[in-house]
Amino acid sequence: MRIKELLSSREYGSEVTVKGWVRTRRGNKNITFVALNDGSIIHNIQVVIDMSRFDEDLIKLITTGSCIAVTGKLTESPGKEQHVEIHADSIKLYGTADPEVYPLQKKGHTLEFLREIAHLRPRTNTFGAVLRIRHAMSFAVHKYFNDHGFFYLHTPIITGSDAEGAGEMFRVTILDPKNPPLLEDGSVNFAEDFFGRETNLTVSGQLEGELGALALSSIYTFGPTFRAENSNTPRHLAEFWMIEPEMAFYEIEDNMNLAEDFLKYLIRYALENCSADLEFLSGMYDKELIDRLNFVVNNQFERITYTRAVDILQQSAEKFEFPVSWGVDLQTEHERYLVERHFKKPVIVTDYPKEIKAFYMKLNDDGKTVRGMDVLFPKIGEIIGGSQREEELEKLEGRIKALKLPEKELGWYLDTRKFGTAPHSGFGLGFERLLLFVTGMANIRDVIPFPRFPKNADF
Repeated sequence: MRIKELLSSREYGSEVTVKGWVRTRRGNKNITFVALNDGSIIHNIQVVIDMSRFDEDLIKLITTGSCIAVTGKLTESPGKEQHVEIHADSIKLYGTADPEVYPLQKKGHTLEFLREIAHLRPRTNTFGAVLRIRHAMSFAVHKYFNDHGFFYLHTPIITGSDAEGAGEMFRVTILDPKNPPLLEDGSVNFAEDFFGRETNLTVSGQLEGELGALALSSIYTFGPTFRAENSNTPRHLAEFWMIEPEMAFYEIEDNMNLAEDFLKYLIRYALENCSADLEFLSGMYDKELIDRLNFVVNNQFERITYTRAVDILQQSAEKFEFPVSWGVDLQTEHERYLVERHFKKPVIVTDYPKEIKAFYMKLNDDGKTVRGMDVLFPKIGEIIGGSQREEELEKLEGRIKALKLPEKELGWYLDTRKFGTAPHSGFGLGFERLLLFVTGMANIRDVIPFPRFPKNADF
C-alpha cells in the first residue's frame, strides 16, 4: 500500500506491505525505528523493528537513502506525530546507500547544492512537495479546461515562426556545423536542411492556437516552450511550460473574466488538495504562503488601464529603481506596488501602448493603445499576459509592415483574417511562474525537475 493510504488507515492489526526509501534510522540494540517514505505524501511512516527478530547485519544496511520493502502489522502509534506505525515481521532490502557517499544525509542542504544533484533532489521533503504540487496543478489545468468545454490542442515544438518577434530562439538543424552548405552570398543554405528551411524550437503555441480557436471555438495548449535568452536570474529558464488558451468570440472583458476565474480555480485546487505539502513549504520557506494564496482566492481582481497605473505610480511617494513614464513597460517593482501597496488585491492592467506590445494585439480606437492585459500578483508581479487579438486584416497587415515582420512567412496566419474572421482573445500563463507563486519558492529553477539555463543542460 502507499504510505498516504496507510497513514489515514485505522485497520489496526491488519497485515500490510509498504515499500519506499529510508529517511532516517535510530534506535538501540533492542529496538530500531525507521522513517520510511515512498513519495506519495510529505509524511513518513514509522517502522518499528524488534532487533531480536532480525539479523543485525541486515539492519545495519538500512541507512538513509536505502530502499526496502516491509511487511508487518499496522498498529496504533503512541507517538504524537502519527496515528499508525508498522511493526515489522519481514524486511527485504532492495538497494543500499553508502552513508559515506550518499549526499542526502539527515542535515540541512542548501537549494543551490540540491540543484547540483537534481537527479536526487526529488527524494528530499522540499522537492517531493514541489513535484506533487506540480502534478496537482497540471491535473487542475486540464480539468478546468475540459470542464469548461475547451479542446486540448497540440501545437508544434519545431516551428518556422517567431510568435513574439523577439528572435531569441534555439535553432533546429541537421547541417554540419563545421561545413554547412552555403549560398553565393556566404549565408547558410537552409534549403538543404531537414525541413528545407530555417526552423527553431517554439517560443509560444499562440499563433497556431488561434488557428484552432477559429475552428473549434475554445482551445488551450499546455506544453514546453523555449527561449534562448541569456538571463541568469531566479525568474528565467531556457525551457519552461506554457498554458495558452485561445477563444473565438471572446473580447477583452471575456478574456479577463476567464483569466481571473482560471487562476482562482487553480489556487483553490492547491489549497484543497495539497494542504500537507503547502503547510510544509510554508513552515520551511515562506510563512505568509497560505495567507497569500487565500488573498488571491478571496479578492476580486482590480481592473485598471495602463494610463491609470502610470498615474498612480507617478503620484506615489515611492522611489522606484526604474522611473515611470507613459510609454515605458512596467517593471516588477511597479507591478508589486500596485498589488501590494496601492490596491491590496490582484490587479489586471489593460490598454497598453502599442509600441511595447506584440503585433497581434487589437488596436484600440485611439490608435495609440492595444487591448492587451497583464494579470499582476503579489510577490511575483505579472503572472499572465494576454490580449484581444486583432481580427481586422488591414490593421493586422499594417502592424506587420510597421514592425517589418516577414509578411510572406505569416501568410497562413493572415488567412484566418481573410476567411471567416471573428473577434477572439487569449492569454499565456507560464506554468513555472504559477508554481513559484503556489509553492512560495524563490527561484524558478526549484519548481521544475531538471532546469535548463545558460551553461547548464545536465541530466
